[in-house]
Amino acid sequence: MNFIAALPASVIPNPTPVVPPQAQGLLTVLNWASGIGLVLGVLGVIIVGIGMVIQLRRGEGGESIAKLGWVLAGCIIITGASGIVRAFV
Repeated sequence: MNFIAALPASVIPNPTPVVPPQAQGLLTVLNWASGIGLVLGVLGVIIVGIGMVIQLRRGEGGESIAKLGWVLAGCIIITGASGIVRAFV
């Protein structure tokens, strides 16, 4: 039997992350960047939607679905960035 598996769960520590005071400025910049990215993502969805309406009237509506997919993928990456980084670190 593995020694680590035999340890009771109460012995294994569960540390909580603590941000040092010097990193508050960096966190502010990251929060601003995330907010700006989300605003630009919403703006991108609106612009692609307008383009879809124009192309739909011309009979080319299906061509802009890929653009909408890319914009939505970017929004998903922006909103999930902290979880993605945590998964790799």
